[in-house]
Amino acid sequence: MLAASVHERPLRILHVLRAPLGGLFRHVLDLTREQAARGHSVGLIADQSTGGARADSVLAELAPNLALGVSRVPMRRNPYPGDIRALGHVVSRIRAMRPDVVHGHGSKGGLYARATGFLPGASHAVRAYTPHGGSFNYKPGSAVNSVYMAAERMLAMATDVFLFESRYIANCFSANVGHARALQKIVCNGITDAETVPVPPAPDAAEFVYVGELRSAKGIDTMLDALAAAARRRGSAPRAVLVGSGPDQERLNRQAAALGLADFVTFPGPLPAREAFTLGRTLVVPSRAESLPYVVLEAAGAHIPMIATNVGGIPEIFGPYADRLIPCDDVERLSGAMLAELGSDEASRAAKAAELSDFVAARFSISNMADSVIAGYRDALRLRFGAPAMNAASVSSKIF
Repeated sequence: MLAASVHERPLRILHVLRAPLGGLFRHVLDLTREQAARGHSVGLIADQSTGGARADSVLAELAPNLALGVSRVPMRRNPYPGDIRALGHVVSRIRAMRPDVVHGHGSKGGLYARATGFLPGASHAVRAYTPHGGSFNYKPGSAVNSVYMAAERMLAMATDVFLFESRYIANCFSANVGHARALQKIVCNGITDAETVPVPPAPDAAEFVYVGELRSAKGIDTMLDALAAAARRRGSAPRAVLVGSGPDQERLNRQAAALGLADFVTFPGPLPAREAFTLGRTLVVPSRAESLPYVVLEAAGAHIPMIATNVGGIPEIFGPYADRLIPCDDVERLSGAMLAELGSDEASRAAKAAELSDFVAARFSISNMADSVIAGYRDALRLRFGAPAMNAASVSSKIF
């Protein structure tokens, strides 16, 4: 029955992720809402110990629309004994819900979703995997990278379709994991039409704003050093607002104080992106590692002037304007870019922001993202269940 109807009937889809926060969570929320709105039966499994009150509220609001329900179980970023319990929970949900597709997000969600493919009684569904950076953000050649890539090679054997969120991550997979029998598709993140409406700065907006997690990979320490360098060159420090939370918040507070920036840098905590954008006149994205960051898509859509680093999938978002990007971990280049922004006229800044917004709006939409993901699922189901007039060669020709 499945082989005969997989072309057109609504699917049963179970998403698995670890932390219900950040861009990964946004991606899963957008995808589940779109899939449910199109008549598919959707469920979600996530960590119960992260995300705070906002995640609780969002998931409670979403739950009535998810026919396969929302369930949460303790999960951690790094391997730990509780992984066995979490894996058991995912297996029990698969056996109870009998999904057509189990879609893992991030390295830990991908582990739980795909490892079940090796287990009896839980292997009938196809497995999809979207890395969201995850394992591929570790330095190539490092011990931790070697361990995670070994795990990725093993789990690739239980994967039916890779849905890479950027060409950058697809290339990382090819270089570090190698050939995989599964289908591979690039499905970029998307934004809504409402997110292409410009967001003006508040009257008292700071010169610069950062929006995201407060952790090392985001390069915020470089931003603080660049602010201090800019202060030395112009005689006074620009103001900056660092929006978000994370494990490095206290360290960043101490760094700002040590640089003499305590009166010029504020930490308001997490805020919705479009609200955060009003707090500064230029967004700074000083990242050391990224996949295809939503904050860059959202800022581009909102016509926010931006300084960003040339890492991960960010050049894919900037497209023909990628020459505006700067290297990561370069204090002098970043401080110079900040000073250039401070010296630019508003008309020039607005024109550059509008150019990037038009490019992003035309290429990165939630509707296209959802269409491509569902197409990936159906291609994988056709291959698994031998649907007529569709073989591995014809499906594989759709890769990338």
